[in-house]
Amino acid sequence: MSIPLQWILIAALFLATVPHKSAGEFEQWCVADEQTPDVELQAALDWACGRGGADCTPIQVNQPCYLPNTVRAHASYAFNSYYQKFKNTGGSCYFRGAAMTTELDPSHGSCHYDYIP
Repeated sequence: MSIPLQWILIAALFLATVPHKSAGEFEQWCVADEQTPDVELQAALDWACGRGGADCTPIQVNQPCYLPNTVRAHASYAFNSYYQKFKNTGGSCYFRGAAMTTELDPSHGSCHYDYIP
């Protein structure tokens, strides 16, 4: 077998093992809507981190997503945590109109926003 043919077969094998998304499938994160007032974001953030069951540990002081220390940034993290955790069992990215989905990964620096297929 020739060297170029071997490389073609290796490349084909690699491509066959890489997971592919189905048609129409794309990654989405849930973030705070820029137009929502802080008072509404705070109420939704409180719910998400409380009864909602979001993991809000990373937005606590000295944790990787604490900065920037704004209601909007913390709400975005909490909304996404909730959404990723519950989207496959009926959870949504609504939060009384305070949130929206995005296809742009909002992670920054050491702050990682989860994406769960």
